[in-house]
Amino acid sequence: MPDQIRLWEISKDQLNEITQSKLDLESRLETWLDNDISILADDLLVIGRQVITDYGGKLDLLCIDRNGDLVIVELKKDKTAREVTAQALDYASWVQDLSNERVTEIANTYLLIKNGSNLENAFRDKFSSELPDLLNAQHNIIIVAAQIDSSSERIIQYLSETYGVRINVATFQYFRESSGRELLARKFLIDAERKPNTGGGKRNPNLTEEQLAEIADGNELGKLYRLLYNGLIPQIFWMNTTTKGLALKGRGQNSQVILNLLLTESTPNDGLKFKIYTDRLSDYLKIDVETLITLLPNYEQIWQAEWSGSVAEGFFKTEEQVNKFVAKLNEVRSALI
Repeated sequence: MPDQIRLWEISKDQLNEITQSKLDLESRLETWLDNDISILADDLLVIGRQVITDYGGKLDLLCIDRNGDLVIVELKKDKTAREVTAQALDYASWVQDLSNERVTEIANTYLLIKNGSNLENAFRDKFSSELPDLLNAQHNIIIVAAQIDSSSERIIQYLSETYGVRINVATFQYFRESSGRELLARKFLIDAERKPNTGGGKRNPNLTEEQLAEIADGNELGKLYRLLYNGLIPQIFWMNTTTKGLALKGRGQNSQVILNLLLTESTPNDGLKFKIYTDRLSDYLKIDVETLITLLPNYEQIWQAEWSGSVAEGFFKTEEQVNKFVAKLNEVRSALI
């Protein structure tokens, strides 16, 4: 069993113990966590509440961390500790296969209702960084309870230590003073800093600029890549490397990603792959969408949403295509300066 926490109020060198209470704690915890997830962890953003899975269950809270990994938060409520552990594992089996698009859809539905935001903006506001290009490379489970039995503790520690399941338990204890002031204490079963014994998830570290240049050369696309790089950076865009290539965003505070150059998905036959937020680029450079589309070879829309506008993919295959695109963007950029 978790250590029993006892609290005393110090008043004029006198200690007065504050009585622990079970006053509807677990029924209130979900609302508290939804309103302020930092009582569980600072590095989380809530992106869903009572999320309906494809199997008909309702996941209490779904969160994302600054790495783009998902965190399942399941409250014990009126279930036994073993029941909530089994249910959390069941939810994890569903979460592990959620695509970027599905995660974004879940998050935007929740965030729009909660505060009129979307995942990209909420992520930037929370973590002061851009949303990673790969979401849900790994997932974690946190079971929240007022208390948990020793048998369930052993099961959870076994899953974590032996099989590398990223699972933990946060127990909360509630205290109420005679004056009516409420206090809450939290303790994790497994040290939050301790990493599970696992071989890792799907995420690789961001590539360096040197690695990207080597990938481009290896795919016989080095010249096209350098023409784009030198023509667009730093004249038009700011740049970040990603696990797949480059993310280009507008030259301004809190600018959104506008164009991705996807080196790891490029081939000599297909060409240098790009993903473009067409409406964002149109707004950024004050150029109409129809003109943009004529500059983008093999243009194919893959996504359309209120938060992102139109998103498309395509491939640059020739120097002529790259030079035409770069020249037009620099022309309209110069006219705005």
